Amino acid sequence: MAKKRKEDPPKPGAAWMNTFADLMNLLLCFFVLLFSMSTIDAQKFEQIAASFSQSFSIFSGGAQAIGDGILISAGMSQLNELDEYINSTGKAADNEEVPEDLKEEIEEVVEKIEQAKLEESEELAEKIEESVQEESLEGIVDIEFTSQYVQLTLQGALLFDSGSTVLKEESLPVLDKIGVMLERYAESTIEIEGHTDNVPMSGAKYSNNDELSGGRSLSVFNYLMDHTNLDPAMVKHSGRGEYVPIADNATPEGRALNRRVEIRIYNSLSSY
Repeated sequence: MAKKRKEDPPKPGAAWMNTFADLMNLLLCFFVLLFSMSTIDAQKFEQIAASFSQSFSIFSGGAQAIGDGILISAGMSQLNELDEYINSTGKAADNEEVPEDLKEEIEEVVEKIEQAKLEESEELAEKIEESVQEESLEGIVDIEFTSQYVQLTLQGALLFDSGSTVLKEESLPVLDKIGVMLERYAESTIEIEGHTDNVPMSGAKYSNNDELSGGRSLSVFNYLMDHTNLDPAMVKHSGRGEYVPIADNATPEGRALNRRVEIRIYNSLSSY
């Protein structure tokens, strides 16, 4: 029977190799341990992100970059103060010259934003006009719109007696219908402005037209708060006195037009 050759036993490795292997294993474990400890503090990250969002006011829609160009992004809801934005990022600080291509892109962005805002206001105005027709308020409520808002105008003679801030009884059904309309846009900022003519106050409760216009806007505000589900935090009121006329105060007809209450519904792209 042929004998099978016996294999030689393996030679032991050098001692330094064993030490080196142990050291590599220890280093590997050490770095794995470091990696496992390097988790992001989610709460701190959210606080930092919120801080940047409040500072620059352009990432509220969730964008992390500014889209197709330097200043365009689907996550940007508005960029109304471009000069302030540029200065805040240091691109035009200390009177540095803004590159021509950046100027052109800024103008393009402004134009696109303005057009988008105007289109949204126009669409909103069409819906409100349909509601006005449904509620038979044509001829009572005038509707106008800008890129910022849709405005409903009510003549002061419908709402108040001369020099008074007490709502007329016959105006209440009109305000009830307007309140129903406004509730459909409760998530929007709503602003109530009172206006007067330039005839000085005499012998009345209010000493000037500023107080009178402010009191009238407050009366409309209080009525809407009492008879609708509108959030008071979303509704503003102010008096503008005689300072924003829409007609000539030299004629009775013009003064009648200037005595008015305006209710504005701001679109979602506006600065409010």
